Amino acid sequence: MEKILISACLFGEKVRYDGGDTLIDDPIIAQWKKEDRFIVLCPEVAGGLPVPRKPCERDLETGQVISQDGEDFTEAFHQGASIALNLAKKHNIRYALLKERSPSCGVNLIYDGTFTSNKIKGLGVAAKLLKENGINIYSEFDLDQLKSDLHEK
Repeated sequence: MEKILISACLFGEKVRYDGGDTLIDDPIIAQWKKEDRFIVLCPEVAGGLPVPRKPCERDLETGQVISQDGEDFTEAFHQGASIALNLAKKHNIRYALLKERSPSCGVNLIYDGTFTSNKIKGLGVAAKLLKENGINIYSEFDLDQLKSDLHEK
């Protein structure tokens, strides 16, 4: 049975920057949980960041991940992305379900780095590394596509 890497916040763990979660309440997620299909990870926490933590955004031009007060967290984000990739390789994972708009896990959209709530097309640090290494990435808004690609009913 195919394993799926999932952002810990989507799994219901309180690991977001604000100490919250973004649990996906969907029957297929409940089924996959019962089947023990998920490998759960928050790349930001894995990279050494605390909960709660300063909100960060990714600057696509520089590649840096910066907090609103200008602190550079790029190294922690890259470390977490590497851990995510190593975990995916260890478990032969080909699919990842990641949190949209996250500077780590954004699949289609991320915040633009200006802290003005403006979203742009782009990938989070972990999502980018996973995709570059052949892992199919999906956001919580792509759940139907993931089900289809996994040939689930």
